Amino acid sequence: MSESILTAAALNQHLNQPDWRVFDARISLADPMAGERAYRESHIPGAIYAHLDRDLSQPIVPGVTGRHPLPEKKHWEETLKKWGLHRDLTLIVYDDQIGGIAARLWWMLRWSGFSKVMVLDGGWQAWVANGYPINQDIPIPGSSAFIPEYHDDWLVPVEEVERWRQDPAFCVVDSREAIRYRGEQEPIDPVAGHIPGAVNLPFGENMTSTKAWKSVTELHERFSLIANEASADRTVFYCGSGVTACHNILAYHQAGLGMPRLYAGSWSHWITDAKRPVALGENP
Repeated sequence: MSESILTAAALNQHLNQPDWRVFDARISLADPMAGERAYRESHIPGAIYAHLDRDLSQPIVPGVTGRHPLPEKKHWEETLKKWGLHRDLTLIVYDDQIGGIAARLWWMLRWSGFSKVMVLDGGWQAWVANGYPINQDIPIPGSSAFIPEYHDDWLVPVEEVERWRQDPAFCVVDSREAIRYRGEQEPIDPVAGHIPGAVNLPFGENMTSTKAWKSVTELHERFSLIANEASADRTVFYCGSGVTACHNILAYHQAGLGMPRLYAGSWSHWITDAKRPVALGENP
């Protein structure tokens, strides 16, 4: 596939490349330490562990932030330096949840100015199923002095989301499962429903029945309808907490439609203000 998705076979061929880095982003929301335990038991050789809560988010402020707010830039820059990254590296990310967590790290690395970032197609399961090497060695990367060049224009604050949802020249997209969008079931957040005006494109539908990414043609067909309604810079994705929305952003970008924008706080942030409207049902 193209620039944002890499097959397990291709990664295996480049595994020992000195200018490649691999990241393991496995986690269970039910047990936040399960992914790191799994990493210590076995991982792709050379992989650095990236924890969703510790590395890719900042602590929640109840009633103020969503569930996975982006880390403060100072903290994130310290993390990038700790990982020993520099701009010319090719970065590969994987998880064991159809890319939902890996896509968040993909987006954050791209947002920070890295241009060569890919998600492993099929994730950890595909790597293991192919019999490719695994080990328990924990890499010790050297520090770096990398200075990000942020694409902050990829982020849309809540005030803009409020305006965009009412303007037909813009498109607001909810990336959660349809049952959560409709408000019929909400297993995580205290309020069910969706942002009024948002259309629903569940992120899981970017995958085939074998949990591989759909082809560029299939993804283009999926996202072209909204792309015809609004350009990438007028399209914003959200989910429950700004994680799996990145899966849709990656898919949209993979389809060759540009880089759309992210409402990082997402639904869990939207509902922190009771004055913000909530819609139920299948209609935007």
